[in-house]
Amino acid sequence: MQTDDFPNDVFVRIQTDLLVVGDSIMTDRHHASNGNYEDTDPQNQIGGIIPAFSLSGWLRHGMERVVQERDGTACHPGEANANFRKDGVYSRDLDAGYHPKGDCLEDDDGNGCVILDLFGGFGNRPGEFMRRPIQFSPVRSSVDYTRGQAEGHYRRLNRNVVSRNREDNREPLRNAEIDAVANLDGSWHLSFRETKAEFVALLAEAIEYLNDHQTDFMHQLGGARNFGGGIVDCELVNPLYEEHELCRVFDRGKGNTNKMDEKDERWQNEHLPEFQTALAERVGEDT
Repeated sequence: MQTDDFPNDVFVRIQTDLLVVGDSIMTDRHHASNGNYEDTDPQNQIGGIIPAFSLSGWLRHGMERVVQERDGTACHPGEANANFRKDGVYSRDLDAGYHPKGDCLEDDDGNGCVILDLFGGFGNRPGEFMRRPIQFSPVRSSVDYTRGQAEGHYRRLNRNVVSRNREDNREPLRNAEIDAVANLDGSWHLSFRETKAEFVALLAEAIEYLNDHQTDFMHQLGGARNFGGGIVDCELVNPLYEEHELCRVFDRGKGNTNKMDEKDERWQNEHLPEFQTALAERVGEDT
C-alpha cells in the first residue's frame, strides 16, 4: 500500500476502568436527561469531553520509547532554552534517550526527527499529527465511534484525609474533589496532516507498547495511578477497515466478518512490515 492510498484518519480503541485527568474533564450537565444533573449521583446521565492534552502526552511518551528502543533519541517536549526549575531532572532526561528540542532540525533535510515531525511545537511548526478530544456519553446508543466518541460514566468523587488519633475520631483534615470517568470504552480519532509510512508504523508500535506496559507507573494515563487509574487497554483499529467495520469492532454482540479477518491478515503480514521498514530507516537517519 502506498501512503497516498492510506487514510489520513485512524482510530485507537481505548478501554479503561477508571480515568482521572485532573480538572480538565468538561461536562455537559445542562444537557443531562431525566433531571439527573447532580455530579455525585451514581445514576446521572452526564456526558462530556476528555481533552486531548493528557491523551497526547501519554501517546507521545509511548512513541518516544519506541524510538529509543530502536537506538534513536527523541525530541524533549520542553524547550531547550527554558529556565527549568529542576535543571538536574532535565539533564537526566537528556541522558535517558532525548535530545534538546529542535536540535534535530540541523540535519541535512531540515525535517527534524520523527517525533518533531509529528508533534511540531518548535519554530512555529504545527506538526503532522492532530489529536482530537474524546466525547463520551453514558448512553451507548448515542455514541458515534466513527467520530471518536466513547461510552463512559462521569462522577465527581470526594477524597478525604482524616485524622488518625482516637480522640478526634477521624475528623476530616482535608477534602478534595476529583472528576473521574469510569468504564470508558470507545475510539480516539487521530489524523495525519501528511501521511508517511514511518508515522503509521510509529503509531502502531507505540499503541502496542502502551498496551503491553499499561500497568507501568510511567505509562498509565492521567492521575490516581496508585489507585488503578489510567490502566488502558488500547489497540490500533485496522486502518483498512471501512466505516461499518469500525462500528462492528465496538458491537459486543458481533464478531469479525471473514472480510475483516482477511484485512487483519493483510495489515499484519503485508502493510505493517513495509511501514516498519520505513520507520527503521527514518530512525537510522535521525540518529
